[in-house]
Amino acid sequence: MSKTMLITGCSGGIGKALAIEAKRQGYRVFATARKEADLVALQHLGLETIALEMTEADSVKEAAVQLKQQVGRLDILVNNAGFGVMGPVLDAGAEGLRQQFEVNVFAVMDLTQACLPLLIQSKGLIVNIGSVSGVLTTPFAGVYCASKAALHSLSDALRMELAPLGVRVLTVQPGAIDTGFANRAKLEAEQLLKPDSFWWSMREGVLLRANASQNKPTSAESFANSLMKQLDKANCSGVVGIGHGAVSLILLARLLPQKLLDKILRRKFKLI
Repeated sequence: MSKTMLITGCSGGIGKALAIEAKRQGYRVFATARKEADLVALQHLGLETIALEMTEADSVKEAAVQLKQQVGRLDILVNNAGFGVMGPVLDAGAEGLRQQFEVNVFAVMDLTQACLPLLIQSKGLIVNIGSVSGVLTTPFAGVYCASKAALHSLSDALRMELAPLGVRVLTVQPGAIDTGFANRAKLEAEQLLKPDSFWWSMREGVLLRANASQNKPTSAESFANSLMKQLDKANCSGVVGIGHGAVSLILLARLLPQKLLDKILRRKFKLI
């Protein structure tokens, strides 16, 4: 029997590339997206689809029910859907934090909870797509960095708590991946940063940060291929970095003195 994989955020980028590669390797893949047009496009690729609005509790529950009814099992849950708020932390404010955490953290936990019975039944694997930004905090991405750091911590706890139930957890920390993230991040930054902001004169640095994820990016297809190699391991769990900068930037964050790291990042993003 083919292993079953549910992947969120498959309208493009990592999610779409992973769904295609997993299907090619013989998995029964259920790809999720919010928009009908994206679901139809995924179906044209031969993928089974589930409509999913991650921030709506009923939609999350319905997705789990649909999966149970259609196939009755789940071997791998890939929590990939997310977005990035770019701009000064205090310009985003509490509302910006809520919106970011709703998608990147709370929705991930809701879907994981809804799918847990199926995962326990199959002794399955949860894959949470974090980010190198959850380890290396940069200016003008603090809200996004915080959401990914929270996801990393929750994944660490889940990895230990779910072990007695036979469910494994893998945290993936991508580096620069060619997904279109930078274009969306730039739009987010332009909407957030207003002329009355204290950081308006530093907007060049904000746009530099929004584009940073496209610094010699690894293709989404290459990322998907590397991740599938990890998923094929019998003892797959823990933390793995994939993509350009995934290892070097994390080492930078862990090894450099904080004052020196701050100085480097301030200079890079025009805060000096």
